[in-house]
Amino acid sequence: MADIRKASRAALLAAAIAAIALAVVVEPPVRAAGVAPHARAAVHSGPMLGPLDYREATIWLQTTREARVELRFWPEADVRPKTPPSRLLQATAAGDHIALFTIAGLEPGTRYRYELSIDGTSLRTPEPLTFRTRDLWEWRTDPPAFSVMMGSCLYVNDPPYDRPGTPFGSDFEILDAMAKQQPEAMLWLGDNIYLREVDWNTRAGIRYRWRHARGLPALQPLLRATQHWGTWDDHDYGPNDSDASYPLKGEALSAFADYFPAPSRGLPGTPGVFTRHSWGDVEFYLTDGRYHRKPQRWTDGPDKAYLGRPQLEWLKEALLSSRATFKVIAFGSQALNPLNRNEVFAGYPEYQELVGWIVQRRIEGVVFVSGDIHRTELLKVVPEGGYPLYDYTSSSLTAGLYPRRPNTPEYDHPNRVPGTALDEHNFGVLRFEGPRRERKLILRAHDKTGALRWEHVIPRSELAFPKQP
Repeated sequence: MADIRKASRAALLAAAIAAIALAVVVEPPVRAAGVAPHARAAVHSGPMLGPLDYREATIWLQTTREARVELRFWPEADVRPKTPPSRLLQATAAGDHIALFTIAGLEPGTRYRYELSIDGTSLRTPEPLTFRTRDLWEWRTDPPAFSVMMGSCLYVNDPPYDRPGTPFGSDFEILDAMAKQQPEAMLWLGDNIYLREVDWNTRAGIRYRWRHARGLPALQPLLRATQHWGTWDDHDYGPNDSDASYPLKGEALSAFADYFPAPSRGLPGTPGVFTRHSWGDVEFYLTDGRYHRKPQRWTDGPDKAYLGRPQLEWLKEALLSSRATFKVIAFGSQALNPLNRNEVFAGYPEYQELVGWIVQRRIEGVVFVSGDIHRTELLKVVPEGGYPLYDYTSSSLTAGLYPRRPNTPEYDHPNRVPGTALDEHNFGVLRFEGPRRERKLILRAHDKTGALRWEHVIPRSELAFPKQP
């Protein structure tokens, strides 16, 4: 009997240990965000670097509860001062427990170290926390060489609310491969989260989905690695293929702005996520193809908006006034696919208007990038009287793939640059380099391990009009 009791006690102890182990395994993402054990209960996601400029930096952090968050920073080249400059914020429930720091008065081209503490407890991360301000190269040197990484379609599984069957999200190791690239910026091209049926009818549902996706443990190193810029597509805006009729688009815009901070968004009287970023000698125009878009089935005609008149005029004015070597226009959905009229910019009248205007006004150096289609390709279209326009579609990061089907126009696309079709999880890199008068753009596609799958070089001279006599 004593042996039986001992065996029973041993079995109970083993069961208890197993239960504890199971609890650790299934712990929510909040407690596995890649920070030190003493801080896990307080940090949900981040820190994340927002837009950087010559003398300003943005740092984003989300906590699990109301908390006092303190930021300290100093030039990395200096010995850490005893009392480094600091900023103090309160993360509140009303603000989704987000602390957003904007640091001004920095010096250009300088790397800074920073530290964060929550209610007086220091946050520890696997690597030192740093950021580097934008180089002041104008009138001094050739433009700097730099890289911008990009991708779309980040699906984070959530079994209680996912559709039955095989999980739609996979290959999350791609995020670690991306973090190791150490680019100057990460450009998110839409479907950065996937709102579910239980989310898109309420403000709380939209906010829940953002918190859930942003708390993914595998995402945290990438958030810390570089600054982040973003536009959206249908799944981080509302339901599938949603347009201007989506009733909660104001709530969706508010949530997006909280999770992707930017110095500006939209225009006075014209809301939207569209904005503009600059780095080196390149300007990036992030468009909003959802907030003002007419339904796909709207009668063809001049009032069938995709961007909407105010945004389209803003884009034209920005391109016309720009002196950037390259002008990168980002769309959430494909831009220049003439064979597809479904969910693409080329299926709306504004496409012909914008392309015709670029040719008419002789705007040089324009390149398009896009997401959405769950496969990757580089399309090339040459408008009459113009130079080659490229559309680099980078998709998907982790969401389910939609491979090209044989015997369809998409399978052997006449506008696709040979060798650029990729039907697996991947991310893109835009590399800008070369002296001022010989700049070139190198487009690269990397698979989930970070391995290079294809590369295409575009000399700046190719994106130009013939010299007029």
